[in-house]
Amino acid sequence: MRVRIFQPARNAMQSGTARTKGWVLVFPQDEPRGLDPLMGWTSSADTQSQVRLRFATRAEAEAYAKANGLDYVVTEPQSRAANIRPRGYGENFATVRRAPWTH
Repeated sequence: MRVRIFQPARNAMQSGTARTKGWVLVFPQDEPRGLDPLMGWTSSADTQSQVRLRFATRAEAEAYAKANGLDYVVTEPQSRAANIRPRGYGENFATVRRAPWTH
């Protein structure tokens, strides 16, 4: 079984970087999911695919995988520049604006 270690990205609904600093170890799905014929829900008897272990550093996640005899693949995070405006949100309401602010 080959586990995956990665640093989670923020989702589209987040503006901050909460819960993206740590590293996550996830187990692969062993068996395919099936559909319940009555309700149409997706289900699986594989409970290990629901496990997500969180670690503070990449080294801790790799050490856990080695200690438990797990093969692992590390996915490197893609860094992006911070989206910080020079004067910030308060500039929208400043009285010394050079140009009028309209929608």
